[in-house]
Parts: sequence; C-alpha cells; structure tokens
Amino acid sequence: MTPPKEKAAGPHNAPVPADPPSAGSGPDPSGPWLASVVVFVHDHDASADFYRELLNMEVTVRTATAALLVGRNGMQVYLRAVGPKASHPVGQVGTQYVIWTADGPDDFQRCERVLRARAGHVYTREAEGFTLLEGEDPSGLPVLVAYPGPDDVARLEIFTRAHV
Repeated sequence: MTPPKEKAAGPHNAPVPADPPSAGSGPDPSGPWLASVVVFVHDHDASADFYRELLNMEVTVRTATAALLVGRNGMQVYLRAVGPKASHPVGQVGTQYVIWTADGPDDFQRCERVLRARAGHVYTREAEGFTLLEGEDPSGLPVLVAYPGPDDVARLEIFTRAHV
C-alpha cells in the first residue's frame, strides 16, 4: 500500500496531508478540543459576574483569588485575580484573546446588549457570512463573540483588530 502523498507548505517545508479536511467541515473528532480557558484578571469577583452574564455560565467554585465558571456544554473558564496593577502586554508570546461563538442570532444580540451595557468600547465587524463583536471585560481585556460559528461558516479571512 502506498502512503498518501504529502506536499510541502510554508518556509520550513513542513508536510501537509494531501487531502486536508475542507474549511467549515468541523474538527477531526479524534483530536483534542478546547475544554478550559484560564484568564488572569484584576478583580475575579467583577470578572466572574461579567463572564457569568455574557457567557451564560455558572460560578461553581469561588475562592479568595479565583473563580471557576462552567457552561452547559462543560466548557470551563478559570479566573485568577492578579491585582489591579497587573498588565496584559499585547504582542507578547501567549494567548491574546479567545473568540466565543453565540448560540444563535438571539444569543448574539443578547451578548451585544451585555457588552454595550458593561463595556466602554464595542465594535461590530462583518465578514463573509458571519459577524464578529468585540468589547472589553472589567479588566480591559478584549472579549470577542462571533455568529455563526466556524462549524457553520468557514473563516476565509483573518481580522486585523481595530485597537490594541
């Protein structure tokens, strides 16, 4: 049996499968999936209230310096208080932000209302087949919500953020 052909891609000529799954076809069910996100925040109580409302999650554990929120699908958000003067340098190595997907058009509108009521800056961007909403959490961290999600509409462009 002949192995599938691979083609080189990128500057390092890393092999890429000959027939990758098409965009929008969903993740490979045998691969890992995102289960939890850890966010360092200024005030975990204010952030827990914000994320609970925005993401429809339940606060299941709260300590003096942390909170754990869990969504109906099992997704977890850990919030860790690092103090009011801690910075979040944009452009440094590491995760900069997470893009959430609204459950439907009504949920997307609800998320927009929450962000407009709680955040100073809210931006909406249209792309091919989906909309991206951006606001800020109580620590000033960017919060992005899209609808529909990448399982429904393939992402054909990479947004340049309007502000940093």
